[in-house]
Amino acid sequence: MAIQTHTETDAQVSSMLSRRDFLAFCSLMAGALALPKSSEELISKALASKARVPVVWLELQDCAGCSEAFLRSSAPTAAEVVLDILSVDYHETIMAASGKRAEEAKEATIAAGGYLLVVEGSISLDEDNGYCCIGGKSSVQLLEEAAKNAIAIVAVGNCASFGGLPKANPNPTNAVGVMDLIKDKPVLNIPGCPMNPVNLTATVVHFLTFGALPEMDALHRPMFAFGHLIHDNCERRGHFTAGEFVREWGDEGHRLGYCLYKMGCKGPMTYHNCPSVRFNEGTNWPIGAGHPCIGCSEPGFWDLETYTPIELAKFTPPEQYPGIVPPEREITPLGAAITGGTLGVVVGAAGAFAYDMMTRQAGNEQKTEDAKLGPDEHGDQK
Repeated sequence: MAIQTHTETDAQVSSMLSRRDFLAFCSLMAGALALPKSSEELISKALASKARVPVVWLELQDCAGCSEAFLRSSAPTAAEVVLDILSVDYHETIMAASGKRAEEAKEATIAAGGYLLVVEGSISLDEDNGYCCIGGKSSVQLLEEAAKNAIAIVAVGNCASFGGLPKANPNPTNAVGVMDLIKDKPVLNIPGCPMNPVNLTATVVHFLTFGALPEMDALHRPMFAFGHLIHDNCERRGHFTAGEFVREWGDEGHRLGYCLYKMGCKGPMTYHNCPSVRFNEGTNWPIGAGHPCIGCSEPGFWDLETYTPIELAKFTPPEQYPGIVPPEREITPLGAAITGGTLGVVVGAAGAFAYDMMTRQAGNEQKTEDAKLGPDEHGDQK
């Protein structure tokens, strides 16, 4: 399948992807990267180039969940776009070759240089690096060999980014993430369990368009995807501001879509764009399905108690706590979505702040149990 160039008309379509779908994809990527609409043409030209960037994809201590998520990405699919502009020379799960031929393909790509290295899974350091061996080579050796001639390294999933499940207490293999070992190459982390394929695709598009990795935070995560707390854009944020919480699974608050903070939601401490990009073709995400965020894009999330509320004061400024007075009107699911931020971080944060100020100015100073400030013995807000 060949992607059409930017000079071709919509009527000229490839066997799998039409010009219209291609332009829609470029628009989607510009939006995901928080770029102006004028960037769509720049992205289109970059992706229409016939030059294919070689990719070596390693799987170390992992479950292959990130590979599965990527291969099931859509609108359009990975095969229609990303695999058409990338030359995946080595990927143990999907490549046709095996054994000696597979290793020869990887070695040839590494020797030629100029490739993008994608790493999935953590790296083992204990027992002489012997807990994860492939073809007689340890995970440390495999990573160091593959990284030496790479242009850049993208660690996908929490395991490759921060150690993930293998690093969870007691960490028997002494697992670490890619950035703990590789110091002489640019490393970008796309955590998640699994990572969201939209974020990987957008990262690749940015790299191909601008010749560099996108801006990153202190944990090497791309700012376009991990620049804001889930809490700031959550569709249930209006209920948090109103002091309306789910208390038990299946209770009335749960059925009405109330805030899941008291059920252990890690949204106030987790940076991720889940509320906007979602999963499964954008149809839903954990909080939308009624389950609290488990913080899978943060270091050490496996050691957090899933259903225990976090100590809010450690992560969220006091001015963002639930209001001290009850709302004068019922919060509808639509109102919660508008206030919470399905329209984006600017609308979400501003809407939550505005609603909080409205409730504070209502003049009713009667405190209710649900809206009291101050942590209880577990550190959550009552």
